[in-house]
Amino acid sequence: MHLVKRPRRLRSSKNIRNLVRETILNPADFVKPYFVVPGHEIKEEISAMPGNYHFSIDQLLLELKRVSQLGLQSVILFGLPECKDSEGSSAWQKDGIVQQALRAIKAELPELYLITDLCLCQYTDHGHCGIIKNGEIVNDLTLERLGKIALSHARAGADMIAPSDMMDGRVAKIRTVLDQNSFNNIAIMAYSAKYQSAFYGPFREAAHSAPGQGDRSTYQMDPANSREALREIELDLAEGADIIMVKPALAYLDIIKQAAVKYNAPLAAYNVSGEYAMIKAAAEKGWLDEKKVVLESLTAIKRAGAKIIISYWADQAIKWLKQDRA
Repeated sequence: MHLVKRPRRLRSSKNIRNLVRETILNPADFVKPYFVVPGHEIKEEISAMPGNYHFSIDQLLLELKRVSQLGLQSVILFGLPECKDSEGSSAWQKDGIVQQALRAIKAELPELYLITDLCLCQYTDHGHCGIIKNGEIVNDLTLERLGKIALSHARAGADMIAPSDMMDGRVAKIRTVLDQNSFNNIAIMAYSAKYQSAFYGPFREAAHSAPGQGDRSTYQMDPANSREALREIELDLAEGADIIMVKPALAYLDIIKQAAVKYNAPLAAYNVSGEYAMIKAAAEKGWLDEKKVVLESLTAIKRAGAKIIISYWADQAIKWLKQDRA
């Protein structure tokens, strides 16, 4: 007699589906990005990213109290300075916007885990992630500036530094500077496989960081390459990265999976602005169910192997998960 295989037995009710579910999202999985700007009483919505804002520090504190109560434990800060120059010098000043925000948040919400994005693009008048000499991004000169920024963030209260510039050797430089200044316990989350992606468009509006000329293809990765991503990750780990990252997430699930299988290190994925904006726009048109699509997408990122998910939906996802489990 032919025996019919019946995998549907394990899908027959909600309870059994919950029992055998392989991938489960948790509030602790998420990090939410925030954009902090100079001034007071500023909360301005970013047009390309509805539901996300430019916050002055006073308004950011109110927002972070709200999301902390909801269950968000970690955030990553991006600063928009008052002044820009060719070297991005405001990025490492003691009274820089991120440095001010770190001190204020630590005073009000000491339990919140603070990650800082480390790059020059928001601070340079040309919008590139490194120092330009004779029309070229000068790698090693840029490293000196990145070290200064990392040290200033650590002194202001950052718990983790996240270099996103994609310069060669930046993890080793930052680790050396931190250790030499007794910040041995400050972790580094490296944007290890950061692609030259078209999905960053809304972020560049949010961070005022679009390059004035050219693009970032000489330092960010070619979207066609996967083995190169593994080489980049291996270098960052060898230089002292504590956490590795793949960015973007949804278009690069294959890279997340390869990294998760190959490396025994915590892996983050950045669910980027373009991924957010597409789903948000379709949901506003009524073409998609936002909650279902978002939770499916975030589950896919975790299923691929990411332990940490940086997402603009972080607080909303936590809220939805709590509602579903109530």
